[in-house]
Amino acid sequence: MRWSVSVQAAGDRDLTREEVVDLADAVAPAGGIASGIGQSAYGAQLLVEAASREEALERGAAVFTAAAVRANLPAWPISALTAMSEDEDGDDPDGGVP
Repeated sequence: MRWSVSVQAAGDRDLTREEVVDLADAVAPAGGIASGIGQSAYGAQLLVEAASREEALERGAAVFTAAAVRANLPAWPISALTAMSEDEDGDDPDGGVP
């Protein structure tokens, strides 16, 4: 099943446009988009194939972390992680990890 995974990492300084563009390039192969210009967090929304929500969250976090390394971003901890399957309509409050 295909899942849309949203991931965010928060840190202690604002990110530049160039840093977020590098992240966007790094997540593009996973159908991803990036965010965080001028913010003290960077994030991405990715597409992953997984059999369960838990697997989707794990895969999404792994893809995100690898993309952040490729983009030379700070190794900030993941502060938000959610997943929604292609069959869901977005009304599920249990879509992620608190």
